[in-house]
Amino acid sequence: MSTFYFIAFLSVFFSILVITAKNPVHSILYLILTFFTFTIHYILMNAQFLAIVNFIVYMGAILVLFLYTLMLINLNKESEPRKSNLVKIAGFIGGACFLITIVAALKAWGGSHPVVLTNSNLGLVKNLGKILFNEYLLPFEVSSILLLSAMVGAVLLATKDPKTA
Repeated sequence: MSTFYFIAFLSVFFSILVITAKNPVHSILYLILTFFTFTIHYILMNAQFLAIVNFIVYMGAILVLFLYTLMLINLNKESEPRKSNLVKIAGFIGGACFLITIVAALKAWGGSHPVVLTNSNLGLVKNLGKILFNEYLLPFEVSSILLLSAMVGAVLLATKDPKTA
């Protein structure tokens, strides 16, 4: 249980660093660390499939794309527009609402106990595969045909017609 609280502390800590980082590249790197702590949480909750999907899709694809995009954009303080007072007031109101929500959650958290799973096989990839390929085989196959036709359509749209060139 102490591992869970340590990883939860790291999640909150890296999330705060994402918000407070001055450099956007550092912010994205902290976001990668935040998602990595989420992956550890999924493993601790015996949800291996969600951990793998989180690791591959979010950390491996989306955040790396964000990182490369930010590295290609020329970000400097001179090109940043000045923020109006209305935006600052809206940010203050949003932060105050967030603070009230955190305080209310901490008050409600005082007497609660952690949820303990009785079924240790819950969240395993094997069980997901059995359900996916037994009960939902037709929608799975239809979606694969739809993705294949979208890929073929994208390739056809991307290629130039030699007659018009």
